[in-house]
Amino acid sequence: MLKTIKTNQLQLLAMLTAMLLIVLFFSFATDGAFISPRNVSNLFRQTAIVGVLAIGMVFVIISAEIDLSVGSMMGLLGGIAAVLDVWLHFPIMLTILITIGTGLLLGLFNGWWVAYQKVPSFIVTLAGMLAFRGILVGLTDGATVAPTTSALGVIGQSYVPTGWGVSLVLLLCLGVIAKVYRRRQAKQKHGVVNDSAKFEYLKALVSIAVLLSLLAILEGYRGIPTPILIMGVLILVAAYIAKRTAFGRRVYAIGGNIEATRMSGVNVERNKMFVFGFNGMMVAVAALILTSRLGAGSPAAGNMAELDAIAACVIGGTSLAGGVGTVFGAIMGALIMSSLDNGMSMLDVPTFWQLIVKGGILLLAVWLDVKTKKAQ
Repeated sequence: MLKTIKTNQLQLLAMLTAMLLIVLFFSFATDGAFISPRNVSNLFRQTAIVGVLAIGMVFVIISAEIDLSVGSMMGLLGGIAAVLDVWLHFPIMLTILITIGTGLLLGLFNGWWVAYQKVPSFIVTLAGMLAFRGILVGLTDGATVAPTTSALGVIGQSYVPTGWGVSLVLLLCLGVIAKVYRRRQAKQKHGVVNDSAKFEYLKALVSIAVLLSLLAILEGYRGIPTPILIMGVLILVAAYIAKRTAFGRRVYAIGGNIEATRMSGVNVERNKMFVFGFNGMMVAVAALILTSRLGAGSPAAGNMAELDAIAACVIGGTSLAGGVGTVFGAIMGALIMSSLDNGMSMLDVPTFWQLIVKGGILLLAVWLDVKTKKAQ
């Protein structure tokens, strides 16, 4: 079992260890305030925005591309949502549909330039980062669009009722157990020896314990924040797409060896454009959460958010060379980044030190990725 852990689970254990150390350090440094129900609730709401961005970004990076425009795109889409809600008084569902549809179009626009016009994604999205921010300033005339309606506020400021929250978490726990059981049954049916069975069950039990502990903490404040529910649904959908669909397998194949994938008959250009389109929709969801949480559309919203999303993916084990990465790893990276932001803010660490720490962690994560590839 130790060998299996070393080869397949070392990265997960490293992230869990890092998260545990962060929690312990900030808990002691803040006299327990870091793990208070109210702060944990705020931390998870903060994580939801970076986490949703990371869900889209992980697909882009796995396909061996990059998107530097997501911060400005999120600001623009949030501004559009605020304009529709505050100035034009659109119904909430129409506002959501238009915002997500616009995100899809902007993502496809980026993808078209990358896939079909062969412009490097770094340049395309760098141009988008500037252009989207300029459109946002022009759209809002440089002013904050506020206040948003209570209907839009539900997305980022409400909480799941206690009964529903408990039921959802219990169903999720049952799903974790069922997943391990089905995997074991499938391997036994095909005569596959599973040396990691004990580790799988241990991991499932740890996951359940963590879920129940978090539920108890969140219910100690006001319940599960709605942004966490939204992110949780998107995690399950994205993980299914990545692991269980032909599109997900093609994305990994494109990032791993694009020429071999092309020769196997895969339409590389179309799939790359769809990856950017999917990323655009995730940015739109993050924009709705951010605008709802702020209660306004701001010309400065989403500034530098792309770096948090990229850092979350890299810390979570996604390789910038492409072909390697997981949705759950990216979410763990987002949680680590948000925990650092939250903890340092509670300790009143100067902003410049916060940026230095985050930059250093990103550099360390990329260095470890490079060293790991060389060792292989």
